Amino acid sequence: MDVKTAFLYGKVNEEIYVCQPPGFEDSQYPDHVYKLDKALYGLHQAPRAWYAALTDHLLAHGYTRGVIDQTLFVRKDKDNLILVQIYVDDIIFGSTSSVLCKEFEAVMKKKFEMSAMGEMTFFLGLQVKQDPKGVLIHQGKYVTDILTKFKMLGSKPASTPMAARPVLTSDSDGEDVDQHLYRLMIGLLMYLTASRPDIMLFVCQCARYQANPKPSHLIAAKRIFRYLVGKPHLCLWYPKNSEFRLHAYSNSDFGGCNLDRISTTGGCQYLGDRIVSWQCKKQTTVSTSTAETEYVAASSCYSQVIWMQQ
Repeated sequence: MDVKTAFLYGKVNEEIYVCQPPGFEDSQYPDHVYKLDKALYGLHQAPRAWYAALTDHLLAHGYTRGVIDQTLFVRKDKDNLILVQIYVDDIIFGSTSSVLCKEFEAVMKKKFEMSAMGEMTFFLGLQVKQDPKGVLIHQGKYVTDILTKFKMLGSKPASTPMAARPVLTSDSDGEDVDQHLYRLMIGLLMYLTASRPDIMLFVCQCARYQANPKPSHLIAAKRIFRYLVGKPHLCLWYPKNSEFRLHAYSNSDFGGCNLDRISTTGGCQYLGDRIVSWQCKKQTTVSTSTAETEYVAASSCYSQVIWMQQ
């Protein structure tokens, strides 16, 4: 669902004055200003005011707000459950009962002007395909768009995101390349990692050299694009019949970064057979042994598990 002119529903607590807009001037007091009673688009307070208005409305109708994720609202009715996820003015929801879904639509349309889009197929750049056996999530359209942007749609596919040799280094003797182009490529790839854990490690490795990119770094980044040419629609599969047992895995490379010899942590969390979270980042300390590196990685992974359990 989408809320039309969402920011106009929020009330502002501060005194805010605006000039008389064209077409609404007061001929008797042309030098006066208007005091705002509700938020307008462009105000810094508008997003927060909208969130407060929406929250008050949902709480008044029996929904509870998540403790960790305060954009998640839940309502239980006997053995049934409805989950509502908010992202600014876009709302997705799902329930074990079609009755609760219809009730939620009625509750929202009671106060806000809404447009219902039916079964979710696209949300925040993610393409969603619902199947009787589960749900597929991918960014195939986004992959095609970024390949077209860099004119690499017809490039020869690479079998892996990065070559084993040579290892990426600072390449201080290499010539400088277009920093803006390199950062643009990395930024677009970073967004893609939201649904592609298979490229996350390699994108993070290339991202370390954004301050002073060299030809070797650009070649490595383009190889990731060539890998995407061969696997543009690789997707996440969430089967319906899988259990909801949370388990996690972690790994690390000891002194893997050639810039400062800091190790890299990798981790992923599953609910049954469904991967729901993944991470790849440099550790904040210099480890003196492989064992220490693994302990740091395990600690980071378990921190994510604790957050998910809450």
